[in-house]
Order: sequence, then structure tokens, then C-alpha cells
Amino acid sequence: MPQQTGLSQDEAQARLKKSGYNELPAAKPKTILQIVLEVVKEPMFVLLVTCGILYMLLGDYREGSIMLASILVIISITFYQSQKTERALDALKQMSAPRALVIRDGIQSRIPGREVVPGDLLVLNEGDRVAADATIVDMVSLAVDESMLTGESVAVNKSAANNDLCVFSGSLVVQGKAIAEATATGLQTEIGKIGASLENITADSTRLQQEMKKLIRVLFITGAVICICIVAAFYFTRGNFIQSVLNGLAAAISILPEEFPVVLTLFLALGAWRLSRKNILTRKPSAIETLGTTTVLCTDKTGTITQNKMEVAAIFDGHDVYEKNGFHLAPHKLAPLVTAAVHASQKDAVDPMEKAIRQAGHALSLLPATDYSLVKEYPLSADLFAMTRVMQGSDGDTPVAVKGAPEAVFSLCRLPADVQAKYWAVGQELAGRGYRVIAVASAQMPASLPEKQNGFAFSFLGLIAFEDPIRPEVPAAIAECYNAGIKVIMITGDFPATAKSIAVQAGLQADKMVVTGEELNKMDNSTLQKNIGGINIFARVVPEQKLRIVQALKANGEIVAMTGDGVNDAPALKAAHIGIAMGNRGTDVAREASSLVLLDDNFASIVGAIRSGRRIFDNLQKAMSYILAIHIPVIGLTLIPAFVTSMPVLLMPLHIVFLELIIDPVCSIAFESEKEEQGLMQRPPRSPDERFFGWRKIGYSLLQGALLLCMVITVYIITSREGHTANETRAIAFSALITSNILLILTALSKSKSAISVVLEKNIAVVGLLSAAFIVLQLILLVPQLRVLFTIHFPGFKHFIPSLVGSMLLLLVLEAMKFWRLKKLRLK
Repeated sequence: MPQQTGLSQDEAQARLKKSGYNELPAAKPKTILQIVLEVVKEPMFVLLVTCGILYMLLGDYREGSIMLASILVIISITFYQSQKTERALDALKQMSAPRALVIRDGIQSRIPGREVVPGDLLVLNEGDRVAADATIVDMVSLAVDESMLTGESVAVNKSAANNDLCVFSGSLVVQGKAIAEATATGLQTEIGKIGASLENITADSTRLQQEMKKLIRVLFITGAVICICIVAAFYFTRGNFIQSVLNGLAAAISILPEEFPVVLTLFLALGAWRLSRKNILTRKPSAIETLGTTTVLCTDKTGTITQNKMEVAAIFDGHDVYEKNGFHLAPHKLAPLVTAAVHASQKDAVDPMEKAIRQAGHALSLLPATDYSLVKEYPLSADLFAMTRVMQGSDGDTPVAVKGAPEAVFSLCRLPADVQAKYWAVGQELAGRGYRVIAVASAQMPASLPEKQNGFAFSFLGLIAFEDPIRPEVPAAIAECYNAGIKVIMITGDFPATAKSIAVQAGLQADKMVVTGEELNKMDNSTLQKNIGGINIFARVVPEQKLRIVQALKANGEIVAMTGDGVNDAPALKAAHIGIAMGNRGTDVAREASSLVLLDDNFASIVGAIRSGRRIFDNLQKAMSYILAIHIPVIGLTLIPAFVTSMPVLLMPLHIVFLELIIDPVCSIAFESEKEEQGLMQRPPRSPDERFFGWRKIGYSLLQGALLLCMVITVYIITSREGHTANETRAIAFSALITSNILLILTALSKSKSAISVVLEKNIAVVGLLSAAFIVLQLILLVPQLRVLFTIHFPGFKHFIPSLVGSMLLLLVLEAMKFWRLKKLRLK
């Protein structure tokens, strides 16, 4: 295709500024009014309003006003959390928007599809999603899937002869390539006119969300039963119906698990946002849950393990091998081979190998001086690993050149077996150095072009070996996978010798079986399933074979993550538990079939995502355990006075609201931002069948809560024996509850580190929130007006010694339990 310049950057930016982003209608961030309406629908809002009205009916206007005012605080927290989640989701949507390859100022660059403007030149390749309605300027064998507009499943072959030179936004290039000038964007496109919107896509409920719904339903029903029991018990033992209802409502506030859905939503949204900062775009929330269970990671070699920055390392001209530092010594001998390789490559090459060929041709001054145009291209296929290009020069020259896998080119050249063996030995020796090896041949233009490549009479010219360096961070990342119990399988189209050499350099366990695509085809599914445990390198594999690899691994009970970038990789990406598409070189089809998009195409980023996934899951589990644990003492302190008439009511609705105002931000901010556990990547993958909140975890949380409740009850008994009034006893017990809650948070933040270590790590969110809670507690105890609101009296500092001692003893017990559990896990 001829060189194109396209719009200038300045002109494109001016058009973008004038017309705005070409987005279809998008969901707007929630307003305060929308947040208020959502809060009004919540059971917590109903409970608070009911409590406030009842206090007003009892004549306690101050208490009623405070209860009603607390609604504003809850709305503020909800609004903050909603905005934080919206910002995270908005950032992700911007990143996940379709991207387009455009020509501006004569340079190809990839930009968000929303920034394409009319007049832009779009470069369309196989697997690309078209970003705008456009008119084709130039094309080669272009076929487009327009089913999302027309419903027709058969791809449309574009042709000037049929006057069919339009492509439409949202359609998919399934074959060939083209340059097209954008004519309409956004709402002006055909798909925009029928009201399609990518912004309204909603994710299905994940397994974790479904489990949370069941748990919330159980807790809600349990809370309703307890609430009714408390109202009845208070009424029959104390006789005051309204006060009994207030106590029942206080119990309902303490039991209602409204934090669970908020925390889950926030963790998944912020978790996906944090992954995006590590060059991983999360397309499906379920991927965050699955990351920690990954047992096998199947990865491409080129561009993922290697840098995808190829250069010609050696050339074999059929007689001698020339290393790259000796190319200049024999340019006349290398001229036919290098010139043919240049003709067999794109002029404006994107593929790193073709770029390397042109760089070698430039270095040897062998680039064609005459302009050549493409007459016909015979693309690479699954049956023949070679591509042929027929060119037409302005001087009448018509070269035909082929490049591809040596065995494919040997076949096209019809070389005798002994000659093939001789050349094959040279290719194997080069591949053994870790080089990628291709063969090159040329032919004379026949009277008429054949239908297939084997219709040409090719003459063998030689071999070209390419060097693609390993990414420096890959060996450490692979070692980290092995430490984490994750098997790494490398899948490549290269020679087995090349693949094994690269695997050794990358730190892969290359002592296991290496299987080629041809050998893979000879295995039936049961044989592959049986043998795949001993394979960690697949060489000479075509994308279609990846699906069989995934299916065999899944049949063995493995949790599979699979990388891919091409159109033909999509089935394997979709079949894998975690499909990982390449962000830089991947096609739109691959991205749409994947769960994650690797924005930098780097293997180390995948391992970083697994690490982050484990951290997110750990912190979410700890937050939920804490929520369950802290509700136990609140329920107990509300419930016990209903049956023990000698005990004063220790917790009023306002006390519980204050406690909830600590719990909500701590769970959504402090736990979410907590650092990873020690040895996070030294433990085996989590079993996919393991429940997020199994009975053992629930039992441990209940035990923690029960210990906290016992401590507060003990403090109450000690205090009551000292002859304190009900309001003084309430102050001491409430202080013990808040202080022990703070210490419970510190010990719950980590499963492997002590509470002191957690403090020393300087988690700013934790330090800030807990300091604020402690300061507010002191203000409640010391400021007379606040003491009146909370119905407490200040008995003097020395009387709080039981609270402090009890809280510290509780901390010691909880820390001892934590390290006992940790020791048991290490012994397993």
C-alpha cells in the first residue's frame, strides 16, 4: 500500500476540541440527589429515621436530632465511597475503550478510539475493530464482519469493482488489511444512530457475589428474628413498649450486614483500578477472584518473555554462515538473499522481524532503489508456515519472494532430502543458540499467477537468524511462579531448539518434554491429557492448537491462565479460566475474548497481577471476617440486658451508629489499602472449591467476637461492683468496646504480622482512621455536651484502667491465636 501522511496532530487535536470526544451516550457519575435516593431505600436509613422519630415521641429531642443528623454523615460516607468507585471504574472504562491505529503526520500511532476524528486515516489489520465509519483508501484482500450491524454472519469482501468501499464503526476485520479515511464518529456512525452504547454493559454476578448474597440473606433473617425477640423480651421484662422497640431497633442496626455489599463492590472496583496501575486491565471482575487460584500459566514467547525487538544475528547464504559483525565483509554474497527477504516483507513494517530485515537491508545498502508495488500476497496459513509476495517495480522488474519456516520453504523449493538435511542441520545449530530462524527463496514471475504458493518454481537462497533478547525481569518472575506453586508453559511457533534455548535463559524448567505442533496433532485428547503434566514447552504450534492445550489442562483440574494476541487465539482465551490478551500487539478480537488485557505485553506484569489478585482476595477476606467479628459484641451487649434485668442498657442506637461510622471507612479504606501478607507468593494456589467464607472462617470470626464480648462483660461486672452509676458503667463499657475494636482492627489487618508490625508499616489510612476514632472517643468522654448526647458520665481516668487492661489482654489473646493458627498452617 502507498505511503500516507494523514492529518497533522495539530489539525486532529483542533477537530477533537471542536467536536468533543466521539463517545456514544455514557453513564454519568451519580449525583448527591441520586445517592440520597439510594440511601433512602436502604434498611439502615429506615431504622435510623424510626429511631429518631421514636426519640422525638419520647420527648428526647436532642437524641432524636442526633439520630436524624447521623443520616447526613452516612450519606456523606456513601457519596465518598460511590465517587471513589466511580472514578476507578471511569479510569478503567477509558482504558478498555477500543483503540485505533491511525496515521498522523505520516507516522502510525495507536490512540483511544474515542479520539478518532473525521479525516483520520485508519490502519486496519486482521483482528482490528473499526473505530469509525470510514471510506477505504487502499486495501489488500479485505474482508469485514458486519454482523453486529446487519445480523449477517458471513464476512463481507470489500471490492472497488462492487463499489463497496465503506467500513463501519464496530465491524471487525477478519482478513487482509486496509487504509481507510474516517467519515463519521460517535453518534454520527451507523451504530451510533441505532443507539448502541458500550458504556451500559453490566457484569454478571461472580461466584463471590453470589456467596455474599446468601450470607447477607441468612444474617438479615437472623437479625430480624433477634430483633423481634429483643422487643418481646424487653417489653415483658420491663414493660415500656416504645423503649423496647428502640432497643430492638438498636439490635437491628447492629446486626444488619449493610457493610458487606459496599465493601465487596469497593474492593472489586479499586482492585481492578490497582491492577490497571500495574499495566493489567480487568475486563471481568471474576478474574480478580480467580487470579489467586491459578495453577498453570501458559504464555507466548515473542514479546511476552522476550522483548520483541529483533535484529538479524546471522545469515546463511547456502554455503557459509555470516555473523552480524561480518555482514559488511560479503555484501555481494548476501545481496540476493537480503533483497528477496526485503521483497517478502511489508514496506511499512510493523512486525519486528520484518523491521529487522529492512534494517539489515539498509545497513548493507541493499534496499531497492526502485519503487515497488504489491501485485499479490499469499499469506501464512496453518497448512504452510510461509508467505509469498509478488511485486511490481517501476522499471518493469517483477520479483517473487517467499519467507517462512525452513521446512515450509524447503518444501516449496522441492529440495532433495540430502540437501534439506544439510540445510536443516545449519538451521538447528542456529536455533540452538536461541535464534529464530527463517528460510528465504525467490522465483521468476510466471505467465499467470498460480492459486497457491506451491505453484511457483522457487530457488532456495538461504537462512536468516534473528535474535530477540529475554526481558531482564522475566527470570525472576518465572522463579516467583515456581515458588507460588504455579507451573509455566511456554507456547511458541519457533523451532524446538530455539524454544528450549530461550526457556533455559528465562529460567523455565526445560528438562521436561518439548512437544511440537505436529506431535500434538498426533495425540488424541486422552493422550494429551495424560502427558501434558510433563510438558512445559510447545514449539511449532499454531494458535488453533492452544485451545486443545487449555482443554487438556482443564480436564486435569488445573486453573489455567492463557496469553494470546491474534484472532485465532480468541477461542483459547475464552476457554481459559483467565484469558490474557496483549494490549500493544493484540487484536480487538483477542481483547474481547479475554478477562485481562496486558497493557505492556510483559510476562512479569502477569505475575504481578497474580500477586495483586492474591492480596486483594486476602484483604477482602480479612475485612469480611472483621465485620462479622465486631458485630458479635454489639449484638450481645444489646441482647443480654433484655434477659438480665439487673443490667442497664449499655448500648443505645447512637452508640451503635458511632461504632458503624468506624467500621464502614475502616473496612472500605484501611483493609483495602493494607499491604500483602508475608510469604504471599510462597504458598500454593488457593483451591477453586474453597469457599470464600467457609464455616471454619465464620467460626474463627465468631470466636474473636465472643472473646471481645466476654471482655466487655467482664469489665462491666468489675465496674458495677465498684458501685458506679448506670451512666458511668455505660461510659466504661463503651470505652472498652471502642478501644478493643481498635485493637481488633490492628490484629485483623494481617494474618502473618503482629499488630505492632502493622502500626510500624505506616498504613496512613489505618493510622488516620484509628487515631480519629480514639480522639473522638476522648471527646465524647470529656466534653459535657457530648456526654449528655451519649447518655454517659465521666467517672475519672483511673476507672478506665479495667477497659485498657482488658483491651490489652484481648489483644494478646488474639495475637496468640493468630500465631498459633499460622504455626499450624506452616506445619501442614
